[in-house]
Amino acid sequence: MSEPILSGHRLKKHFPVRGGFFGRAAGTLRAVDGVDLEVMPGETLGIVGESGCGKSTLGRVALGLLPPTSGEVRFEGRDINRMGRSARKTLRGDMQIVFQDPVGSLDPRMTVRQTVTEGLLIHDVSSRREREQRVVEMLGRVGLDSTCLDRYPHEFSGGQRQRIGIARALVLRPRFLVADEPVSALDVSVQSQVLNLLVELKNEMRLTYLFIAHNLAVVGYISDRVAVMYLGTVVEQAPSALLYERPLHPYTMALLSAVPQAHASGRRKPIVLQGDVPSPVDPPSGCRFRTRCPIAQQVCADVEPPLVEHAPGHLAACHFPGESMPNAAVRAIG
Repeated sequence: MSEPILSGHRLKKHFPVRGGFFGRAAGTLRAVDGVDLEVMPGETLGIVGESGCGKSTLGRVALGLLPPTSGEVRFEGRDINRMGRSARKTLRGDMQIVFQDPVGSLDPRMTVRQTVTEGLLIHDVSSRREREQRVVEMLGRVGLDSTCLDRYPHEFSGGQRQRIGIARALVLRPRFLVADEPVSALDVSVQSQVLNLLVELKNEMRLTYLFIAHNLAVVGYISDRVAVMYLGTVVEQAPSALLYERPLHPYTMALLSAVPQAHASGRRKPIVLQGDVPSPVDPPSGCRFRTRCPIAQQVCADVEPPLVEHAPGHLAACHFPGESMPNAAVRAIG
């Protein structure tokens, strides 16, 4: 069996919350709070959850853009936070990111040529001719041509700007790519085009993806495996088809019930969760989902459920995995 290209062990990323006149520490925001993950070469691991669950922070910790509060991240067996400066520079060529906002992630003062070439200059691709060839080739792969080279970001649509961002990330020929909600800011009509492009590029360039999104339908389309996050922790993880067919955690069931279905026979009854997401500064004791869970019992408040395997490759952190929702939590479709 092959080794993971990227792995994280007990990853935590906490941020101090400051308040008062002197800005003293008033608490700790637990953005990522004890996450284990493995991404195998050539696969796409999807990370899904509500806004604020910590998935984007996890992606940045996985890349080394944010140092973990505790835990370690290994890329091909090497701890990325213990590397020297030269090794980290080489690593940057192997690990890249596509950001959520195709407007804010591009410098409005730089042309497309300058934007896509910048990484090649930093990584000492010294031949001007080679840089030009690689930039034009990469733009062609993402569906843009050489007439775009001397234009600025404001001259393009949102989907085209995201293609420029993808070209910038892939021109260095990385092996691992974090896609941080790459289609959430795009029109629905453009989302499928960008998703199909990412799938094509993965196959052509033999890439490995960590794909972050809040939309389970999008994640399910592109991912081989899916990890569901809630309030800084992973509550369920499984192969994509298995997760959609037989979710075990009540939170996953609620997310899936909101996914539109093309055929009436395949629709799930929507599960209506009560209350708001608790604050990551002061998460609930025991199971963090218990304050909104319709099947929670006293044990859920007393004991935090571990993430354990209930079927081959299917892990869930729940004291009552797979238990059906009570009628009070389900609203029938009219």
